[in-house]
Amino acid sequence: MYIIIVGAGKLGYQLSETFSLKENDVTLIDINDEALQKANSSIDLLTINSNGMNLEVMKEINIETADLLIAVTNRDETNMVIATMAKKMGCKKVIARIRNPENTSQIKHFMEHLCIDYVCNPELEVAKEVGKILLKIEAVNMEDFAKGRVSMFEYKLTSESDWINKPLWKLTLPNRSLIVAVLRNGEMTVPNGETVLSEDDIVFLIGVKEELEKHSKSELHLPPSRKTKRVMVLGGGRAAFYLAKILTKSGVIVKIIERDKERCKELANSLSEALIIHGDATNIDLLLEEGFTDMDGVVLFTGFDEENILLSMLAKKHKIPKIITKVSKLNYVNIIDELGIEIAINPVLLSASEITRYLNGGRILSIAMLLGGHAEVMEIIAQEGSKIIDKPLHKLDLPKGIIIGAVVKGKKVYIPDGKTVIHPGDRVVVFCMKEDLSKIEPYFYKTKRGILNELWNSSKNHR
Repeated sequence: MYIIIVGAGKLGYQLSETFSLKENDVTLIDINDEALQKANSSIDLLTINSNGMNLEVMKEINIETADLLIAVTNRDETNMVIATMAKKMGCKKVIARIRNPENTSQIKHFMEHLCIDYVCNPELEVAKEVGKILLKIEAVNMEDFAKGRVSMFEYKLTSESDWINKPLWKLTLPNRSLIVAVLRNGEMTVPNGETVLSEDDIVFLIGVKEELEKHSKSELHLPPSRKTKRVMVLGGGRAAFYLAKILTKSGVIVKIIERDKERCKELANSLSEALIIHGDATNIDLLLEEGFTDMDGVVLFTGFDEENILLSMLAKKHKIPKIITKVSKLNYVNIIDELGIEIAINPVLLSASEITRYLNGGRILSIAMLLGGHAEVMEIIAQEGSKIIDKPLHKLDLPKGIIIGAVVKGKKVYIPDGKTVIHPGDRVVVFCMKEDLSKIEPYFYKTKRGILNELWNSSKNHR
């Protein structure tokens, strides 16, 4: 595919990296030469220093032949204009980032009248993800696949765990489950039967949701998760606004602490059911006065990663049950587990996942990016004619970094072994290390033009 990305910020960079790994032709446009040089130094792409609304530049790069344009500059209006212009000039599909809540309420109108195919909103996606975590009752981090029948659970091992200091082949795992990855000292690896687990390792299991939940309660001795009734949000940006809307609808009492007085007024006018407090989130006396230690959940949404990380450690010290930290800098993601931060949200990775899911046209039903994008878990529908079907897995010689964690046939979930045979239409949950992403294609897709090309053609045929 020929993909044009306008905007070389964090999301533009992440998307450029993601798509370039899948043998696409990627062009990145921005007026910031430093951002372009950074991308050029580590990504195989073409960079152009220009305004994305420059018609002559768009003609020079043959916009009419482009399969996709993604506009992710820092202005909603600019993104909408660029996307619409590209579509009118012949680009097959266009995506625009729209973040302002006032614009978000009109997204359907924009998509219909401005010919925009898809809109991404990082702050809204963050709020949805955080809301899901706060409102769920499980005491572990979890991602659902196959309409909730298959889950990926994330366990951090303690000194009391029966799993430490033993090779994997000696462990008693939950029924119908498989350990697909181990995170140790910020490095993720795919284990084998001889891998020995250690205290503070984070293990990723894929299996039948009910079995994993039962195991987490009976054998891992995890503390029960109480219902979330009170949440304090530190930082009153757009993500806080969207989150407050979600939580108050579910009857949760929400307090937002924001240092900007004018922003407090805006929030108070639009969030009648939340309590808005003007103050500095780093003022510990203020936090204690407002009931910080009595909260069921604390969400760190300040504009500074360092503040969010330090405040999350304070919340952990006070044993607040659910602590969720927004971390915008991708290079911080790798050290989060070292600091004991259990739930970190990265807006860039969430948005990249949503855009990838949209582009995959329905064949990849869900996708989770792990550890700063260094691994992915995908739910793929097996198709006729692909290499993965109609033969035992042990004959496929899958690369070490690709693990098939579960196969769903109709309503039945199977944890595969070497004898498992996948048939067309089966849902396959696949764990894959970043460096092996391109190796998935020969197994799951009939053509050699890349996953996105294959899925793109599929989505066009079903419109």
